[in-house]
Amino acid sequence: MTNSPPPHSSRSSSSVALTRWLAVGSLVGLIVLGLAWEMRLAPLRPGGSWLALKVLPLIVPLAGLMKNRMYTYRWVSLMVWLYFTEGVVRAWSDVLPLSRALALLEVALCLVLFAACAWHVRLRLRNAAAQHLNEAATP
Repeated sequence: MTNSPPPHSSRSSSSVALTRWLAVGSLVGLIVLGLAWEMRLAPLRPGGSWLALKVLPLIVPLAGLMKNRMYTYRWVSLMVWLYFTEGVVRAWSDVLPLSRALALLEVALCLVLFAACAWHVRLRLRNAAAQHLNEAATP
């Protein structure tokens, strides 16, 4: 018996890479959106808002996602719901149409981030289990 990888492993590794880049891209998108929204596009106060500081917690997990740390993917998938909630509330309650549109974009980015993190964790756990089974089956 050879130690060849299972036939789906290349597909799995490309899916893991895709979910990683979706997670990183949507997180960076949330950071850029939060800064642009609160500083230029539709701030709560003219000239910018202190609400731009809301992006600081988003910067923390960026390094963990870039280093592909499983724990970071797990807790980001929970933290993102705070930003999702903010987006839903502001989409419903903001007076400016531009601000409502930005809030809907925030909601969409949050959904992509959550799905990418959850899918990433699931794929990596599945790959680890398959690798463990392959190693156990090899004499």
